[in-house]
Amino acid sequence: MPDHDSPTADSADEIYQGHEEADSLEAPSRPAPPAVPLPPEEQMRQPPLEPDPELIPTGDLRDEARLRAKKARPLLRRIIDTFKGEENRAYRELIINAEPLEKRVALLVDGVLEKFEVERAGESRLVSAVFKGRIQNLEPGLKAAFVDIGLPKNAFLHYWDILPAANDSAVEIVRENQSEEQRRRAEKISLKDIPRLYPVGTDIVVQITKTQIGTKGPRTTTNIALPGRFVVLMPYSGQCGISRKIEDRRERDRLKKILRELTIPEGMGVIVRTAGEGKKIGYFMRDLHILLKRWEEMQEKMKSPKPVMLYQEPDLVERTVRDFLTEDIDRVLVDNDKDYEQILKFVGEISTRSASKIQRYRESVPIFERYNIERQIEQTFQRRVPLPSGGEIVIEETEALVAIDVNTGGHKGSRDAGNFITQANLEAASEAARQIRLRNIGGLIILDFIDMKRPRDRQAVYTRMRQEMEKDKAKSHVLPISALGIMQMSRQRHEQSNASGIYTACPYCHGRGNVKSARSMSVEIQRKMLSHVRRLRTRPESQGRELRFRVLLHPTNLERLRTEDEQHLLDFEQAYHVNLAFRADPTYHVENFKILDADSGMELR
Repeated sequence: MPDHDSPTADSADEIYQGHEEADSLEAPSRPAPPAVPLPPEEQMRQPPLEPDPELIPTGDLRDEARLRAKKARPLLRRIIDTFKGEENRAYRELIINAEPLEKRVALLVDGVLEKFEVERAGESRLVSAVFKGRIQNLEPGLKAAFVDIGLPKNAFLHYWDILPAANDSAVEIVRENQSEEQRRRAEKISLKDIPRLYPVGTDIVVQITKTQIGTKGPRTTTNIALPGRFVVLMPYSGQCGISRKIEDRRERDRLKKILRELTIPEGMGVIVRTAGEGKKIGYFMRDLHILLKRWEEMQEKMKSPKPVMLYQEPDLVERTVRDFLTEDIDRVLVDNDKDYEQILKFVGEISTRSASKIQRYRESVPIFERYNIERQIEQTFQRRVPLPSGGEIVIEETEALVAIDVNTGGHKGSRDAGNFITQANLEAASEAARQIRLRNIGGLIILDFIDMKRPRDRQAVYTRMRQEMEKDKAKSHVLPISALGIMQMSRQRHEQSNASGIYTACPYCHGRGNVKSARSMSVEIQRKMLSHVRRLRTRPESQGRELRFRVLLHPTNLERLRTEDEQHLLDFEQAYHVNLAFRADPTYHVENFKILDADSGMELR
């Protein structure tokens, strides 16, 4: 076992050999030094400079993706696409990076990052979780109930979310399966009846629709929906329908017939998902059977006299597999044996044809670097994002709203400035919609476009924004550009934005700014160490010998490594034949660290 010495404020004490895991063959480019460079140690005491925004070469990414598509798509698939006139169909890949502290999933469309999700070890998955709770108090002024579901914060339940849900415009109702009691309640219950029907102390089953954000408790509904692979079961609804995203008329008629033939308990509703397109009735029967069995298990848990969790969404990998069946994904690539086997098992139960799309990544270069994902992710945490025309957008998240400003940036002017402004605004609309998805930004969003004089130009930008937001699964509402060049929009928010999980309140400024959390720094340090190990192992002089690293870092990050992540470091040493030593230096900024070759004393870059 490694020795543990407590670091002091006066001296940096060597404390420990541990382990880690990391991903980054090439270190991210650091910002250019100032005109008068500071001494190296002084630089480490300063916060890292935000690098200049880098324009991602999407053309190169698309070319690489096209080459992968030619190799990966089966010959029969390419022939079918040609007959359908879809030979230029976008190549869609799901890239899964599984590490001890984080699991990350990236959706690439022709090599460009279109969706990014992170799940960290120990985080609770509350969105879509179902609880048996108890009404603690009613607030007539807010028209809301507060429900004890066993969490530190009581859940918020609006009166509207207690009433039976109105018909969703995205679903075509095919079959009524309501019980007589449901019909009577739907006809008679109104908002003013809620306090009488649900007094304080009433037990109630609710599902979380929006997790706790800041000081606000989770938002819930009584309209429970349990998603399966092909159908969604709604135990308290009596309406059955089909997703309107299935557009083919013949297929819709076929699915309507299947939906009418399914044996569904009275009072329950079923919605056919887009993944059900082209599937035989046996798939729906099996999926419905699984969901009904899950509901029976939840009903058993409801017998508990206390608030209790009845159902929780699966982890990120299983959710990805379930949802990937609703998308036209060409390949799923995963870099971890355990998750690879898990995905194969899930998909193999449903479709052997889909199982052939699952591949295990075995190259030495970290998977997110291999496909240029790390560079694209870095951009999602920067304020400034460049545009192809030379302009840029600046994104600021505040307590009340998110502001996105469109600037001309590096553009020096041209003979036709009007066309440039319109082109820059069109590019900004596309990139803003993409960044909103990647950053998981929700709530009120204000976009300040460059002023355009012609109404048709403003209409073109508005149309582009609406088209881009239609690609987003989260519901949004976009308003036309005002005379001041301002566009207002809202986007459904289920969870905090991705930036909220990466950063924590800055200890240097008492929350007025952000620095990376100890967990994020731990992941970053471990990822960087693994990158150095893989690079050094390719050199003949490093073959077979033990590598020795010395890591200099802030005491806060060292404390995380020596406690929660100690076992990861021990595993790392054993797995990669590396000796690790750590030294805390309280003069270091919390986001800075150095990895040295302990034999030569040289910093590894």
